[in-house]
Parts: sequence; C-alpha cells; structure tokens
Amino acid sequence: MRTVTFEGGARLTQADLNRSGVLPAEVMAAAEKIVDDVRERGDAAVRDCCLRFDGACPRSFRVPDELVVGALELVPPEFLAALTQARDQIRDFHEREREQSWFTTRADGTMLGVKVTPVDSAAVYVPGGRAQYPSTVLMDTIPAKVAGVPRVVMVTPPQADGTLSAYTLAAAALAGVDEVYAVGGAQAIAAVAYGTESIPAVEKIVGPGNAYVAAAKRYVSGDVGIDMVAGPSEVCVLADGDADPCVVAADLMAQAEHDPMASCYLVTCDAALVARVGEAVELLVSQSPREKITRTSLDERGVAVVCDTLGAAVDAINVIAPEHLELHCADALGLLGSVRNAGAIFVGPWSSEPLGDYVAGPNHTLPTGGTARWANPLGVYDFQKRSSVICYTPEGLLADAPATQTIAQAEGLWAHALSVGLRRRLAEGGTFDAADAHPLAWPETIRGDSPFVSLEV
Repeated sequence: MRTVTFEGGARLTQADLNRSGVLPAEVMAAAEKIVDDVRERGDAAVRDCCLRFDGACPRSFRVPDELVVGALELVPPEFLAALTQARDQIRDFHEREREQSWFTTRADGTMLGVKVTPVDSAAVYVPGGRAQYPSTVLMDTIPAKVAGVPRVVMVTPPQADGTLSAYTLAAAALAGVDEVYAVGGAQAIAAVAYGTESIPAVEKIVGPGNAYVAAAKRYVSGDVGIDMVAGPSEVCVLADGDADPCVVAADLMAQAEHDPMASCYLVTCDAALVARVGEAVELLVSQSPREKITRTSLDERGVAVVCDTLGAAVDAINVIAPEHLELHCADALGLLGSVRNAGAIFVGPWSSEPLGDYVAGPNHTLPTGGTARWANPLGVYDFQKRSSVICYTPEGLLADAPATQTIAQAEGLWAHALSVGLRRRLAEGGTFDAADAHPLAWPETIRGDSPFVSLEV
C-alpha cells in the first residue's frame, strides 16, 4: 500500500488520491459500438457478441422458468437457508423505504400532493465473470419487487461452457425474478434498453458490472433509466491504534479480492498501525485462493492515510467518499454525525463489511469512485416515479393568480399569464372577449423597465 502522511494541519485532497476515470475513452467507444450494433441488428448482434466475449451462446437467450425454479433443488440446503435469511432481512429493510402517495388540502380547497407509481419494468444485471453473485440478485431484485414493479428481468452471462450458476438461478427464484436471460456484457445492456426480437425492453436498468457494462449503461442513459455508473469496489477503514491488525487486514482484503481495480484505504492517526496491518496482510494473503487479484489491488490501489488528528482523519474520509466505510475505532458511533460522504457506514469493530454484502439488510449496490458525495445506495425509490398532483378550486385560483401573472409578465411569457387570467375572470363571475385578451393577461404593468445589473467587461 502507498502511504501518505499529513501533519501540521495539512489535509487530504482529491489530487492526493490520484483517482483515474472509471470509463477510459477506449472502453466507452467499444461499448457504444456494441450498443449501436445491437440496436440495429437485434438478436443477431447479441449472439455475435456472446460468442466473441463469453465463448458461449445458448440457442435461446430466455432461461426456461423450470430451470430457474429447479435450481432450488440443486443447491445445498445450508446455502438455501442462508439465502432465505438474507432475502427476508433485505426485504424487511427495504419495506421501510417504500414511499406512499400523499395529498394535502389548503384552506381554500386547493389540493396538492404526490402520486407514487412503480416503473412498469426493470432489468437487474448480475455479473458472472470472476465470481458468482447470488447476493446481487437479491439486492437488486428485492427493492424492485417491494416498489411494486410488475416485471423484473435478470440478465447474466453464461460461462464459457454454456452453463449458468445454480446459486445465481436459485437466488433469482427466491427473489421473484420474472424472466432470466443468459446474456451479459454491453450487449445485455443494449438488449434490455432497446429490445430485440427475443428480449423485450425495460424502463430501468440496475446492477453492477465491468467497465464495458458501466459504459453501456452510461450510453443508454436517457433512453432508459439507470441506477448509477458503478466503478470498481472500494473500502475505507478508519482504525485507531487499538484495532486488531489482522481484522483490519482482512477487511481491506475483502474488497481487494473482488477486482484488481478495487481501491482500499486505511485511515489512521497511528503510523505504527500501518506497518502492523501490512505484516498481517502478508500473513493472510498467501493463504487466499484469490491471492493474485488481492495483491494486485492492494499493491496498486491501496492507500494508507496517516493524519495527526482525528478531525483530519474524518476530513480524509469525506474527501475519499468511499463506497464502504468501516469505523473501527473508539467512540465509532459518536463519529457518525461527522461523516458526510459514504455509501454504507459500518459502525464499530463488530460490524464487518461482508455482513452488509450479504445479510444485514441495507443494499450493497452502492455509489463508487467518490460519487457518494451526491449519490445514494440502490433502494425502493429507484423503482418508483413521483408525479406532482395539483388540483385548484376557484378560491385557490383567485388567491394565487395575481402572483402567477406578475411572475409570468416579468419573464415575458404572455400566454402563461393569459391562461391564468382567463380563469381568473371566470372565477370572478365575469365574461371575456377573446379579441381583447391583453388586459386579461397583463392586467397591471410591472412598474419600470426590466432591471438589469451592470457588470464590468
């Protein structure tokens, strides 16, 4: 890990992180080419891409429902029990996020409110390359189902031998996925964004994936909704001198083993802890079946930040804005209010981040690459639309019409003012002559010319 030390009031900055863009130009260009091809040629283009990138392409992209449900009989009972526990706790958490329509009425009878409606369809992308992710199936599907989405489809790439993980299919069955398609990569994103002969389009696409998946999601965004453009996984551990270095090392490795591009940060006020954690990593990583991936991530993208005060350490966290944050220190709960930027916060030494990956309940699809400064974890709200509802009475119209017409006149929008002015006359019990509409639109001229502020040029 690279170590940076700050003393004498110095603070971590974005430049110190040396972050690279999530989507290099060549990746973006390649993804756009794939998406355009699928949009033009449909299933044929998807099939070509599957053979080229995955090494396999099933005769039918749609996985038969009986194979999905049948996977429940193929997985070990202890896995099914664990998955059921995770499903129930994830669903319980997301049930609390569900938003309801609401309405309020003013004294003049005007009704205002919000109508909440689920999207009609959503696709969850589940990676299937370096590892299998049945947990992602639960995390991405359950909030959609809680939101009331009537059609939830899953896209996931087959292995080179043409198989799909029974663990992933069992999770789809348990979560209530309606359709499963054995297709991955940018071609899967294009297929569900625009539809093909055999894969109907959806309105929202969610879920993590590699850089090409992320690039394709960015490219189709606007034509279809997306949750976020996710980058490689991240963890930041704030640890004090009393933290067990082996536990901290394991926590850093838990993210590093996802991807050679994963970023791991250790923030501390104890410089000696960095060395102890490094020694612990060396003892542990050689025992890992994912040693190469883990070492690459820690060596190339691991950063230890040593600060001289706890305040500077918390400031560093807020600059990093990590996907996962562990507060592995004394009075961890007391620090919670100072943390402004983090996707998920694990408070105290017992709150292992993998608990959140699998069973705790909050969603593990989280903002990465510093986007936790403004973005949110995946939730029920990602699958719901909000429509403002405005219902005026004549009394309400008369109360708000003068202000509306004054603002419309200031903006020079004559028909805006007229639309209200005509109703105003009718509400007052009068009539109007369409040939003499100007006084109804702008009944009183705003005094003076439109003011402007002079700037030095």
